[in-house]
Amino acid sequence: MHELSSADLRPVLLVEDSDDDFDTATEAAGRVQLRNQLVRAVDADAALAMLARDGAGAYAFMLLDFNLTGLDGLTLLQQVRGAPALRSLPVVVFTTSVNARDRDTFYAAGANAYHVKSVKYDDCLQTLEVIFSYWLRRAALPGRNLPPGAGPRGP
Repeated sequence: MHELSSADLRPVLLVEDSDDDFDTATEAAGRVQLRNQLVRAVDADAALAMLARDGAGAYAFMLLDFNLTGLDGLTLLQQVRGAPALRSLPVVVFTTSVNARDRDTFYAAGANAYHVKSVKYDDCLQTLEVIFSYWLRRAALPGRNLPPGAGPRGP
């Protein structure tokens, strides 16, 4: 794993209305020694307001629950993908829905990944640890500086 640069420390926008699920995400972030802040939006409207205020580039990625109070996660994803200034924001869905139709609908709407929340606490923690490690330490995210020597060479 490469060392995280300061450009990699953008916060993760976590759209989650459950206090318990937010606490689980916070614990998982601590277990992988994540230095990125988790910024919580408790519903889709709050997430949209934060994105309108801060812009998509302010966040490393969005971790999105499907079943939210008010607008659901799919509607939020559709609005994010429908806004040119937000389209580059990676969106990782983390939901209890095991329904294949839900999964396929999220991917068709532009989700970058779809993960199912396990009802087993340890499994849920492990999945979140993998999500955080992958998206913040492995993936080349939009707006992220690559490590020295990586990427194409100029003339």
